[in-house]
Amino acid sequence: MTGPVSQARESRRIWPAVVLAAASALATAPDARGDGAVDDELFCLTVLHNNDGESQILNAGTGDLADFGGAAEFVTVVRQQRAAALREGCDTIEAFAQTDGSNRRRAVITVSSGDNFRPSPAFSASLETRHPPATPYFDSIVVSHVGYDALAIGNHEFDFGPDVLAAFIRGVDPATPFVSANLDFSAEPGFESLVETGRVRRSIVVKRAGRRIGIVGATTEILRTISSPRDVVVTDVRHAVQSEIDALTEDGVDIVVLISHLQSIIEDTNLIPQLSGVDIVIAGGGDEVLANAGDVMVPGDEGLAFRSYPFFATDADGREVPVVTTAGNYKYVGRLSCAFDPAGTVGDCAGGPVRVARIPAGGRGPADAVPPDAAVHADVTAPVAAFVDAFGSQIVGRAEVALDGRRGRVRTAETNLGNLVADAIFHAAEEAVRSDRPDLRPEVGLQNGGGIRSNDIRGPRDISKLDVFDILPFSNFVTVVPRVPRGQFKEILENAVARVEKVAGSFAQVSGFRFTWDPAGRPQVLDEAGGVQTAGTRVVSATLDDGTALVADGEVVGGPTLNVAIVDFLARGGDGYPFRGAGLTILGISYQQALQRFIADRLNGRITAEAYPDGGEGRIVRLPATAPTSN
Repeated sequence: MTGPVSQARESRRIWPAVVLAAASALATAPDARGDGAVDDELFCLTVLHNNDGESQILNAGTGDLADFGGAAEFVTVVRQQRAAALREGCDTIEAFAQTDGSNRRRAVITVSSGDNFRPSPAFSASLETRHPPATPYFDSIVVSHVGYDALAIGNHEFDFGPDVLAAFIRGVDPATPFVSANLDFSAEPGFESLVETGRVRRSIVVKRAGRRIGIVGATTEILRTISSPRDVVVTDVRHAVQSEIDALTEDGVDIVVLISHLQSIIEDTNLIPQLSGVDIVIAGGGDEVLANAGDVMVPGDEGLAFRSYPFFATDADGREVPVVTTAGNYKYVGRLSCAFDPAGTVGDCAGGPVRVARIPAGGRGPADAVPPDAAVHADVTAPVAAFVDAFGSQIVGRAEVALDGRRGRVRTAETNLGNLVADAIFHAAEEAVRSDRPDLRPEVGLQNGGGIRSNDIRGPRDISKLDVFDILPFSNFVTVVPRVPRGQFKEILENAVARVEKVAGSFAQVSGFRFTWDPAGRPQVLDEAGGVQTAGTRVVSATLDDGTALVADGEVVGGPTLNVAIVDFLARGGDGYPFRGAGLTILGISYQQALQRFIADRLNGRITAEAYPDGGEGRIVRLPATAPTSN
């Protein structure tokens, strides 16, 4: 953990008695505006929040997770928690509860911290059956039913490019704004009307119980390397967010909430010390579990709490700012209640994740299980389930071995599923150019771990078309980048292992060669254009399957250039892959099609333990960790 994060809630400064007395006196003052609200009362703001819903519409996953999550059940829980917060928000906070009820008010806002949809079988149901604006995407309908006051824009919203994001936003209730202070859409014609009408903006002010609450959005600065924003300009988060906070403060807003999608809550805790004037931070993108003793968790999340809910980080003025997030996939509704004094200064906060439990087909379920929202079930869950079931009935082949697609493995080490996908891309490229473009025949193939999304161990069992889309959900196409110099290829490998400690999606699964890397070596650092600022020393060796050495003892071995089979996202520089605008040939085969054909045709429908053993076959060797080198 980095950044000046306050560990102990007991260290928080609670309002002195004089403040409470002043609030009591002010509560009896005449109402200057005549709208029934008194600005100078004690105020409890409850923020209901989630992040990384990622089109997980039906449930949170397979196995034990099938009885949790679900967009329709999530909507039910949001509505329950909204009503509860208006009755009892801040009642567990002593400084608020001890005051007379006549001089305190409660209010609720509901926000999302981004990744409101992503490529998946469920989103494919929208792409193949919905036609915006006549028929909104299914995820757009869910967002409208939740009743958000604002949504941040994450990285996955751009995975199909800005046009699909614009269509998604147009399908949402027009009263629901999307906010990001550091994204400039002015070069994207499809967003012109969305920006002009305020549906996409830097921040929004909502009014609750006589108080004006500013909500500022922020999107990760590495958006261009992990998604496809096209001509959307990504600016510096700190400067953009602070400028927006300053503008809101100057306009008289005294409560500011930041909803951010910075990929990790660590990024938020590093940002807060550079900000002044933010009162609450709702983070997204990291999928971290925050919880306190006694919180009821979704199976598999028990004991995984990253920090307490909330925890606190110190801002540029020495104020402690509450920070929260939730695990994604509609598994939880976060509920944070914070008490504010008459001047708009945040006092203590309380809350936790509220689990979304479903009533299983057999009935009953856990005590906190809720029925689905009827409208969401009818308009979204039922048609998406029918579409996904059809995918599930189309069998591609059979895995005779457990295929490891866990996020923490495919992004850090060789796995048999990673090998299978890399081989599929390599073979698809080889077949596509065999007859008419032999000059493009690949020598090597790579697939980034971030493009493999199943996050589980799958098999032994039949593998369906649904499995293929679960494993490879993005709009990626098999591509060949020809004539890559060997020195540049080493830089590509250095990029693949530069951020393993962060479980970055850039880690490569490979085909056609094997390589060895040393975690004690110096990680490569690239500039925004993919140029090498700091040369990496982690890649020790790389050898083609025919025995040709590409790298030996950390040095490039001279020889012919290489044709690289890869997906177009990486060939264009995604995940930091330093192709630097090299020419590329897109072969018109999606990576889903490549995997389906490879299993059905090349493997004759059988993924065997002999061909794809558990743990891989030694294509990627990580040397034992030693003290970092300085070379």
